[in-house]
Amino acid sequence: MPSKREEQESKTSAGRSSGEKATRERGGSPEGDNVLSSRMGQFLISTRPVPGVHPLAGLDLLEQNLRSDPEVQVVDVLTPRSATGAFGNGRSGSQRVIVARMREDKAARLAQEGGYQVIVERDHALTYAHTAVPSLPLDAGGFNQANGFTINITVMGDDGPVEGALVRIFGSLFPTQGVTGRQGRVELNVIGESPSTIHAVYVKPRSDFWSIWVPQPTLNPEGPNVISLKDLGATLPNFSSQQFIGWGQRAMHLDSVPSAFRGKGVKVAIIDSGAATTHRSIKRQVKAGYDVVAKSQEGWEEDAIGHGTHCAGIIAGNAENSEGMRGFAPEAEIIVCKLFPGGRYSSLLDALEFCIGQRADVINLSLGAAEPSAIIEQKIFQATQMGIACIAAAGNSGGPVQYPASSPNVLAVAAIGKQGEFPPDSYHALTARPPLTPQGFFSPNFTCFGPSIAVCAPGVAVVSSAPPDNFAAWDSTAVAAAHISGLAALILAHHPDFQAQGMFGARNLQRVDRLFQIIRQCGQPLNLGDPMRTGAGLPDATRAFLPAEVGRTMAAFPEVSHGLQSRGAPYFAAAPFGGYAPAASGQPFPYAPIWGAGPGPWASGQLPESMWLLAFQQLKTAMQSAGLL
Repeated sequence: MPSKREEQESKTSAGRSSGEKATRERGGSPEGDNVLSSRMGQFLISTRPVPGVHPLAGLDLLEQNLRSDPEVQVVDVLTPRSATGAFGNGRSGSQRVIVARMREDKAARLAQEGGYQVIVERDHALTYAHTAVPSLPLDAGGFNQANGFTINITVMGDDGPVEGALVRIFGSLFPTQGVTGRQGRVELNVIGESPSTIHAVYVKPRSDFWSIWVPQPTLNPEGPNVISLKDLGATLPNFSSQQFIGWGQRAMHLDSVPSAFRGKGVKVAIIDSGAATTHRSIKRQVKAGYDVVAKSQEGWEEDAIGHGTHCAGIIAGNAENSEGMRGFAPEAEIIVCKLFPGGRYSSLLDALEFCIGQRADVINLSLGAAEPSAIIEQKIFQATQMGIACIAAAGNSGGPVQYPASSPNVLAVAAIGKQGEFPPDSYHALTARPPLTPQGFFSPNFTCFGPSIAVCAPGVAVVSSAPPDNFAAWDSTAVAAAHISGLAALILAHHPDFQAQGMFGARNLQRVDRLFQIIRQCGQPLNLGDPMRTGAGLPDATRAFLPAEVGRTMAAFPEVSHGLQSRGAPYFAAAPFGGYAPAASGQPFPYAPIWGAGPGPWASGQLPESMWLLAFQQLKTAMQSAGLL
């Protein structure tokens, strides 16, 4: 027989069990259960440069205190690889960034106690600037879980089933999605809907086909539902038989730039999802890489998302005399930083540091977050001071420009599209918003906009490389930014200002400012209702190489200048006041910006010193004629 003590323990245990059961029924949580609560946040902690104050000792002490605090988990400490100060402050030594996990209130107290010199900010997760899957307004009311149906959809191409295609069904409630298998089929369980309440079906293939948008579909829960996709080659002439130049490159007149301009000697870093180096269009261009999330020199050649591979093809696709993608700078060197999936601001810091160490000339930032970062900004400024141009995608939320594109130290790029460059039943058609230019250009509904937009570039239905050796048509401001990064590589490689003897040959802040000035100056304004959506317009690659010789068009670029003038286009000679450019004889001669069309009014033998006065007088006269003075 059990003892009295055992009987008491049994009663106590039974009482506890019944109490726990009652607690669960009331919605409470007994001790020992996993109570759902907010998880700890991840934060970046560093110091703000203050003149005359060296922050190193204070940061050391702060790191020690954080490591000894039981409420804080130090995840990583980022130490700069470069010899100069981490944030462009000119000091030698290693200024570090602490990555730590803690609760929100703890981080707020740390920021308050640290004062101005200590920076505490959230280590935001980054999104790659690729257009989000389309969404529709949702019914604000409830839904009946008893309603619903199962639907089987088969996605087919010309040669058979399409594997890996995203299928999304939009009803009055929440979208339902799935991915097709090897037989091109996907089964979707749609809750709270009936076939008559479905607004649309969207299919986005992984590669080689156009997307499709089917409004008000006639779905049959009992029978097969087949959706046929169009091959990319169906609307792109000679796509599968020879080298391909996208509509974006043509819109920016890359085909009018001298064939010798290929970007040789310039390094372009792509901070993205990696790059499939086996792709026919880029396999000879990628020279180095780093997986910043895994902190490994390996793995960056794998691009499961495909985003980095797509941007690399636009920038430096090089498929000579064969099928493949022709990019802006097919002889530029590509440096790959794999940031996705899983990238955060801390990963971006490490990636920027790697690019600085590799002495990149251009950094393509096809990524973003809603909130700016003072720590990232200091690192971007350091890169700029070292002559590295950072070019960023504006973002795809359809709202204000995201960070880092909103930074004053980068060139922010918005997206534009063009009617006639995609099938009318593709999802690309739904991105168009009025007005349209006479040429068919439009500002898509997804592009972010604002006063920080510098220029716009093609970003709708842009076909480029996709892993492992395929092609895909994508929409995004990332695609637009890649066009401008490729153009920047061409300008740095071939514009006389950036040669060793040029005024901006040295790697410094002035070099970056001059590059951004040229890109803006060669923009073609687009009247799309709001200049904050397009900035200075769509850059014309030929305009970037139009410095004017004294008294005549510069002899070094006759096919560019003659081709542009034959179109009757006024142009800006992209050159500084009193600058120099190599003449046909090999000797430098002075040149200056020209307003209007054709050769400028400079007298033969004009000295550079007096050109400042002449240029100022010309500007004053133009402003007086316009009624501005």
